[in-house]
Amino acid sequence: MWIFPAAAFTLVALGFLLAAAGLLWPRGRMVTPAASAVPCLPGGGGWPPIPASPAGSLHAEREAEGILVLLGLLRLSSDPLPGSGPYPPGGYWLTRIVFLRFLGSIYFIAFFSLSHQIEPLIGQNGILPARAYLDRVAAATGEGVAAWKAVPSLFWADASDETLVAAARAGTGLSLLLLAGFDNAVLLALLWVLYSSLVNVGQLFYGYGWEMLLLETGFLAIFLCPVRRGVLLPEGRAPSPAVMFLIRWVLFRVMFGAGLIKIRGDECWRDLTCLVYHYETQPLPNPLSWYLHQMPPFIHKLGVLWNHFIELIVPFFLFGPRRVRIAGGLLLIAFQATLILSGNLSWLNWLTISLCIPCLDDRALQFLFTRRFLRRVEAAQSTGGRGLAARIAVALLALLVLYLSINPVLNLISPQQRMNASFDPFHLVNTYGAFGHIGKQRFEIILEGTAEESITPSTVWLPYEFKCKPGDVTRRPCVVAPYHYRLDWQIWFAAMSEYRRQPWLMHFTYKLLQGDRGVLGLLAGNPFPDRPPKFIRAELYLYQFTTFEERSRAWWKRTRVGEYFSPVSLDNPWFLKFLQAYGWGR
Repeated sequence: MWIFPAAAFTLVALGFLLAAAGLLWPRGRMVTPAASAVPCLPGGGGWPPIPASPAGSLHAEREAEGILVLLGLLRLSSDPLPGSGPYPPGGYWLTRIVFLRFLGSIYFIAFFSLSHQIEPLIGQNGILPARAYLDRVAAATGEGVAAWKAVPSLFWADASDETLVAAARAGTGLSLLLLAGFDNAVLLALLWVLYSSLVNVGQLFYGYGWEMLLLETGFLAIFLCPVRRGVLLPEGRAPSPAVMFLIRWVLFRVMFGAGLIKIRGDECWRDLTCLVYHYETQPLPNPLSWYLHQMPPFIHKLGVLWNHFIELIVPFFLFGPRRVRIAGGLLLIAFQATLILSGNLSWLNWLTISLCIPCLDDRALQFLFTRRFLRRVEAAQSTGGRGLAARIAVALLALLVLYLSINPVLNLISPQQRMNASFDPFHLVNTYGAFGHIGKQRFEIILEGTAEESITPSTVWLPYEFKCKPGDVTRRPCVVAPYHYRLDWQIWFAAMSEYRRQPWLMHFTYKLLQGDRGVLGLLAGNPFPDRPPKFIRAELYLYQFTTFEERSRAWWKRTRVGEYFSPVSLDNPWFLKFLQAYGWGR
């Protein structure tokens, strides 16, 4: 198994070195009907200049190299659009525009969801306060540079609620500027610094693989843009094909890492039965998950085979010739679309689609744009190029990524492959994976409270409903992705272990007993609107999808397994002692 990632790393390393060296050489020029001397679009079949051709011969030499896209609705061919110049293969002006708009939308969702959840999650009175976390890091490492290196973040200076919320809102606004086309290196660097600072103090609520993936992708995107100019088509700054190559390297690690960890992990990936369970046991199913779960076993087995092909074979297409690379990108986009339809996986799949965009060059993407806009692109190309400083910066970036890729590749080779991990404090080059183990049963923690002063066999318990996680069996599964309900995800993980290993859950319960308005805002509703409950308990249930025969109004059926933790109150000695061991409570 090790030979595949080793061979891939060798190939990529050579690509990095060649790109770093080639960036120091100037580009050639080409001739189009729109202009007699337009600079060659970067990243074509090689560094040599493309010879000029008469306009008529461009049509005489049409080649039938199109592929069917979106079930045959679109044909990517070498034919120019009417009214526009013919785009040679390999250019990335349009690719950069589409990629950065996609990235801006992901940044917007990430910051927007943070701005609505950050205060009750990691605020001063939150479930896992950021300030208390930083104090613990400082106590363990010593203050100053050592502490900052352990947790690089702007919030060492101030981790107050006002500052955290202001940072999330600032990121929301900046991401809208990027989405609108105002993109430059300064803007992208600000987005990266803000999000990195928030993730690094977010603890387990911000420890998901897509957080690292957004940081790695966002860092590379800084090198796609000019430093200061904030326009959609920056004249004088052609996109770097080397950066596009580095983004494809990220995509390779995401997909191939996911494939390897499945093959090495759960037996059901090898006997092709994982999808029999996955739709039911994934973190946050959606309504379509219910229908997919009802499919016959042989369809699930075909789905697992397709998954293995996509994750173990197709990633190598990303380093192939143009047609192979485009085919690989389109297959991965289609695969991510099926994952989006089948469950709520936050913005992971949307971000992965954005990584597929650099597989498509300008010729493949020109159908997205109007003729008028394509003429504007040609005008921008007439001054296209990159200065020596920009080429040196990208060359150094390629060498840095090559060096930082050593540990992630060693992780891919290792039989003890880690699923989502970073080997540097800035999350610049990471290792990825998903669903190495598939739960065969779905267990849910149901929190229930009562206002009664004492507990008796006839005590009435009222459940707390979360915004998305299953609770009421008649409530339709939610559709929320790419938005991310962090609390709902984290309690899904908590159900896999006992409460002593989930201290945050006990602190969350403590906040509910206090009637904390911020924490209650993370839930779908408050069953105790007048005053907080006297007691809260946690029950563990086995949840299963109903079948076509069983379903009337219910999406789920559930069976009580037992007590997750016994009833607690604000004057419960062992409960308060448990909280105080973590610096919480009175």
